Amino acid sequence: MSACLRDTAGREIVFKKKSPERTTGKLTDAFSTPVYNQDGKSVSPDSRTLQDVVVDFLEKDVGGDLKSLKNVGNLLKKLMEENSVLEDQVLSVSSSVPPKVSAALSAAEEARCSLENLQKRERLISNTLHQHLQGAQPWMDNLSQTLNHVDTIERHMKYLRCLQHIEELSAAVQQCLMTSSVWEAIRAVDAMAALDAGLNQSQCSHLQDFLRETLHFWHKIIKDRLTIDFEKVLTQLHWPILSPPTQSLTPTTNGQEINSQLELLVTQLLALQTSYLSPQALFFSVDISPPLCLPIQIMLQPLSKRFRYHFYGNRQTNSLSKPEWYLTQVLMWMGNSATFMEEKIQPILDRAGTAISARVELCRGLLSLVQDKVAIDASRLLYDDVLFCHLVEEVLQFEKELRSNQSYPAVLPGLLHLLLEDTVLQKWLTVERKMAVEKMDAMLSAEGAWSSQYKDISDMDELKAPDCAETFMTLLQVITERYRGLPCPSAQLKFLGLQRELVDDFRIRLTQVMKEESRCPLGARYCAILNAVNYISTILGDWGDNVFFLQLQQAAVSLGEEAILGDLGVMEVGRLASLEGSLFEGLLALLDRLKGDMMGRLLEWTMREITEKTKPYCQDRWLSLPSQQDQSTMTLSSSACPMMLCVRDRLLNLNQVLSLSLFQLAWQGLAERLDNFLYQDVILCNHFSDGGAAQLQFDMTRNLFPLFGHYCKRPENFFKHVKEACIILCLNVGSAILLRDLLKDSEETRDVAGIQDPPPESALNELGVYCLAPCDVLILLKLRASLPQ
Repeated sequence: MSACLRDTAGREIVFKKKSPERTTGKLTDAFSTPVYNQDGKSVSPDSRTLQDVVVDFLEKDVGGDLKSLKNVGNLLKKLMEENSVLEDQVLSVSSSVPPKVSAALSAAEEARCSLENLQKRERLISNTLHQHLQGAQPWMDNLSQTLNHVDTIERHMKYLRCLQHIEELSAAVQQCLMTSSVWEAIRAVDAMAALDAGLNQSQCSHLQDFLRETLHFWHKIIKDRLTIDFEKVLTQLHWPILSPPTQSLTPTTNGQEINSQLELLVTQLLALQTSYLSPQALFFSVDISPPLCLPIQIMLQPLSKRFRYHFYGNRQTNSLSKPEWYLTQVLMWMGNSATFMEEKIQPILDRAGTAISARVELCRGLLSLVQDKVAIDASRLLYDDVLFCHLVEEVLQFEKELRSNQSYPAVLPGLLHLLLEDTVLQKWLTVERKMAVEKMDAMLSAEGAWSSQYKDISDMDELKAPDCAETFMTLLQVITERYRGLPCPSAQLKFLGLQRELVDDFRIRLTQVMKEESRCPLGARYCAILNAVNYISTILGDWGDNVFFLQLQQAAVSLGEEAILGDLGVMEVGRLASLEGSLFEGLLALLDRLKGDMMGRLLEWTMREITEKTKPYCQDRWLSLPSQQDQSTMTLSSSACPMMLCVRDRLLNLNQVLSLSLFQLAWQGLAERLDNFLYQDVILCNHFSDGGAAQLQFDMTRNLFPLFGHYCKRPENFFKHVKEACIILCLNVGSAILLRDLLKDSEETRDVAGIQDPPPESALNELGVYCLAPCDVLILLKLRASLPQ
C-alpha cells in the first residue's frame, strides 16, 4: 500500500509502507515455516509460489481425511478475521503518515526561504564592502608610504642618537683623561662596552665596527697611560725579580706611597679589563682559558722580552739540544717571583674581590711562552730520535716540578698536552719502542746479564733475579713513570700496549736463550733464565693489583680499546670491568707456561741423575738381609749412599741458584717424583724380609726424609707412598696376617653384597695409611717373605 504526495515543485513523492506484523494464523505461519527441496536444501519463502503455500497449508491443517472438511468453515471464518485485522492496521498507519510528512515539508520550505534571504543579504554586504575597500585603497597606499617614511626616519634618528651617544662617551673619556680622572674615563669606557653588548644582535655592522674601534682606541690609550705608571712603580719595587730575593721587598723610602700607587693602578687595570671584556665575554667558550689578568700581562712583558731575546733567533742559548736551558730559566723566574706575587699583588687582588691567584696567573703567563717554544722545537725534532727523547724527558721533568714545587693546579694545562699531538705522540711511541729494543739487546748480551747484582746480600736476593731481568723491569717502570701523568687515558693505553709488546718480546728472547741452555738444565744460566721468568711474572702480578693499572683497566673497558682488549669475549671483558681479571693475564699465562716447562725439564734432568745413582739400591738383596735383632746398630745401606749424596747435592745447588718460591716448587716436585720412583722401582720390584723392611724404613726415615727436613717441618708428608709402604712392610707378623685377612674378606664381601661395614679404610687409617688403597696394601703384604701365602 502507498501514499501519493507532491512536493513544492509538483513532483510526486511515493512512500511505501511496511507490512504490519502478522497476527497468529495458520496461513501466515506457512510463509515463515522452513521448506526443503528434494535435495534436502532449504527454500526461501520468497521463492515459493502462492499455490505451493496453499497446498502445504491444506495438507497440514486439512489433510487427506474427508471427515476433517467440516473444519473448513471455521478455518474460513478465522482467515476472514485475520484479514479484517490486517486491513485495520494498514488503514490506521496510512492515515497517520500524511500529517507528519506535511509538517516536515513545511519546515523544509521555511528553512529554504530563510537561506535565500541570508544569501541575498550576504551578496549585498559583500558588494558594499568591496566598493568601500576600492575607495579606501588610495588612502591606505598613502598611509603605508607615510608610515614607512616615519619608520625610516625613526631608525635614522636612533642610529644618529647612537652615534651621538658614542661621540658623547668618547668626548667624556677624552675630557676625563685631560683632567686625569682615570676612574671616570674607565666608567665611560664601561658604558661604551655596555652599548657594544646591546648592539651585539644588531645588523648595523658598520656601527658596530665604529663602536668597537672607538672602544679599542680609548682602551688602548687608558691602558698605555696606566701601563707607564704601573711600570714606574714596578721599577721602584725592583721588578722583574731575576734572582732569588735577598732582602725585604718593601722599599726603604716612600714605601707607603708606592704601595698605595701600586694598589690604585692594579685596581684600575682590573676595572679597565673587566669593562673592555664584558661584550666579548659572550664569545668565550667554556673550554678556553680566560685571558690573563691585565696587571699580570704588564708584569710579564719584561720577562717575555728576555725569554724571546735569549731563546729565539741566532743566540747560543737557543739550542735544540738544550731545552733544559729555557725550561729551567722559566722555573727559576716562577720561584724567584713567588714571594713578590704573594706579598705585593695577591692582597690587592683579594681586596678587589677577585678570585684570582697572582702566583698562578704569573705561572700561566710564563707557561704560555714555554708552550709556544716546545711546540716549535718538537716539530723540528721529529727526525732526530736522540734530541726528541731528550726534549720529552725535559718536558716531563718540567711538568713534575711545575706541579710539585710551584703548586700549579692540576686542572690547568701544562706542557703534557703538547706531547699528545698525533705526530708527536706517534713519534714518542716509536722512539720508546726503538730505544727499549736496543736496550734489551744490550742487556742480554752484557757480560753479567745472568748474574744477580745482589747475590752477596742474602736479605735482598730472595728473587735472585738476573741483572738483565731486573734492568728490563726497571725499563718498563721508567716508561710507566713517563706516561703516568698524561692527561689522556687513551694515550696512556697506547703506552700500556707498548709495554705488553715489550714483555712478550722479552719472553720470546728468554725462550730462545733457554733452548740453547736446555742441554744442561742444571747449569747456572738455565736457572738464571728460570729466575728471570719468575721475577717478571711476580712483578706483573703486582702491577695487576696496582691502582694506576686498575684505572687503566677500567678506561680500556669503557673506551673499548681493541689494542688492549684484543679478541676477548664478553665474559673476559666483564671480568675486567669487575676488576676480577688483569690486563696482564695473557702475558702471565704465557710466562707461567714457560716457567712450568722449564721447571719440568729441570726436575726431569735431576731425576735422571738421581735414578742413575739409585740403580745399586734398587738391586739390593732385600730378601736376605738379617733382622734388626741380629744387628747391633742400624746404618745406612751402602748402596743408598750415592743416591743420598746426589739428592743432598742437588738440593743444595738448587737452593743456591733458584729463588725462594722456585726452590719451594723444585724440592716439592723432586720429593713427589722421588716418592713415586722409590715406590715403583724399589719397593714394588722387590720382596722383603723383616730385616730388609726394617733397613728400608731406616734408610728412608732416618736418612732420605731428613735431607728435605731442612726446608720443611714434616718432610715425610711429601713421601706418602714410601712412608705408608714402610708401615705395611714393618708390621709384625700377626698384625699383618689379620690385616690381610680383613682386606680379603672385605673384598669378597664387596664383590657379593656391594656393602662393607666397617670399610677397610678405617683399619688402614688406624695404622696411619691414608694414601694407599686396600688393593695396594694387599700387594705390599704379598711382598713380605715372612708371611705365609
